[in-house]
Amino acid sequence: MQFFKLTIIISCIFCSVSGFAKTPIEQKIIQEVLTPQFNLHRASTSSGELIPAHQFDDAQVCGACHTEIFREWRSSMMSHAWDDPIYRALLARASKATNGKLDNFCTGCHTPTGLVSGSVSTLDNQTPPDIKNPETDMPGVDCESCHNISALSGLDNGAYIMNSSAGAKIKFGPRRDAESPYHQTAYSSVHTDSAMCASCHNVTHPGNGVPVERTYDEWYESPYREAGIGCQDCHMPPVKGKSAIMGPERSDRATHYFAGGNTTILEHFGRTKNADNVRKLLRSSGQIELLEQTNLEPGKLAAISLKVSNTGAGHKLPTGFPEGREVWIDLAVTDANNREIYRLGKVEQGKTEPGTKNFMVKLGDKEGKKVEVEVWRITHVISDNRILPKGHEVVDYRFSVPEDAIPPFRITAKLHYWPFSQAFADELLGPGKIQVIVETIDELHIEIEKERAVDISARL
Repeated sequence: MQFFKLTIIISCIFCSVSGFAKTPIEQKIIQEVLTPQFNLHRASTSSGELIPAHQFDDAQVCGACHTEIFREWRSSMMSHAWDDPIYRALLARASKATNGKLDNFCTGCHTPTGLVSGSVSTLDNQTPPDIKNPETDMPGVDCESCHNISALSGLDNGAYIMNSSAGAKIKFGPRRDAESPYHQTAYSSVHTDSAMCASCHNVTHPGNGVPVERTYDEWYESPYREAGIGCQDCHMPPVKGKSAIMGPERSDRATHYFAGGNTTILEHFGRTKNADNVRKLLRSSGQIELLEQTNLEPGKLAAISLKVSNTGAGHKLPTGFPEGREVWIDLAVTDANNREIYRLGKVEQGKTEPGTKNFMVKLGDKEGKKVEVEVWRITHVISDNRILPKGHEVVDYRFSVPEDAIPPFRITAKLHYWPFSQAFADELLGPGKIQVIVETIDELHIEIEKERAVDISARL
C-alpha cells in the first residue's frame, strides 16, 4: 500500500478557514495519511488498484443465506444511498457545476463498490434521478461495501480501505467464530468500532477544509462515548436471531435497518416499516417542556419560555446533511373559543416561516450568503445552534394578548423535524415530485387556568 500513500500534513487547508477552532478529532484528521487513489475521496484499496466489478456479489446473493439481514438492509437508506432522488439531483448539479471534479467525493460514500471498481462515470452522475439504466445503475451502501473494508486510513471523507481479494472471497465482520461455506471470514475490530461510521459520517469540504458534517465527532465528544454507547448500539441494535440461516442462534445479532432521520425517502420507496423505526428513534431523541408563562391575560404582554432537550440522540439534534435538516418549534396559543391569538412556526411556501425558533446549521459562501443547494460553494459555517447530546436550549416568546381574548388559554407546542424542506425538494426535483414529511418529535398541550398551568397532553 505504501507506494500509493502520501504522507501529507494538510493543516494548510484548515488554516484557510479564518478563525476555525479545531477539535481534537479535527486535529487528528489533519495529521492523517492521505490516500489519493480516488482523487477527492479518501477511499483506497489494499492493492492500490481498481477492484474488478465482477468480484463484488449482488446483495441478493448475500440474501440467500443472510435472509433477515438482507431484508432489513433492503428497507434501509443504506440500500437507497445511490438511487435516493434528492441525492442524485444534488449530485447532478454539483457534477455539472464543477465539470465532474466533485464526482468521486460524492459517489465514494453513496456507492463504494461503484467507486473502487471504476464503474461510475460522470455521465451517470449527471443523469437525472428519474432515468433508469440497468447497465449503469449502482448499488448503494451494500453488503460488499461494508464487509470488504479491511481497515481505515482516517476519520472523514470515506477513508476506508477496500480489500482487494484477487478472487478470494473474504468478508470482514465482528465475529471471531463466523464460518461460511461460500466465502472466507475474518474478524475485524474495525467493524466493532464507531470509527467505521466516521468514514462517511464526517464530511470535510475537499477544497477548503470546512467541517460540513461532523456526526462522528459530535458523538465522540459526547457523554455517550464516555458511557461506552457507540453508533451501532442505536442504529444497529442487537436482537435474538441468526446472522445466516445455517448459523448459530445468537442473543446479539445486529439489526441492519440503520434507522436514521429520513422518513420521507423511505416512504417514497415504500419502506414504511423502517420509516416507523425512524419515527420511534426520532421520538426518543428530544423533548419539549414549558418552563414558565407570565401575563397570559387579555390586554397583557405575555411571555412564554420553553425548554428543548436532546434526550436520546448521541450526537447533535439534528445531525447530518446540514443543507436540509431542521428541528423547530411550532407554537400556537388559543383562547376559550379556539381562536388563535398567537402562532409562530408554521410552514409557508415550503419553508418554516420567518422568525421560527429552529435548530440547524447554516453554511455560507465567500460573499456571506447562505448556501442551501449549491453545496460546492460553501466556504464557512455561518451558525450552528443545534442541541448537544444530553444538552438543552431555552426558547423565549413575547407577544401581546388581544383585549377581547377569552380565557382560559391553551398553549400547544410541537417539536417538529424534517430531513430537508419542501422548498429544497421542489427546487431539486420540481414542485410536488416528493412530499416531504414533517415528523413530530414531541409535543405539549397546556391549559392556563386562572391560578395554574395544567398539562393536558395525556388527555389528547
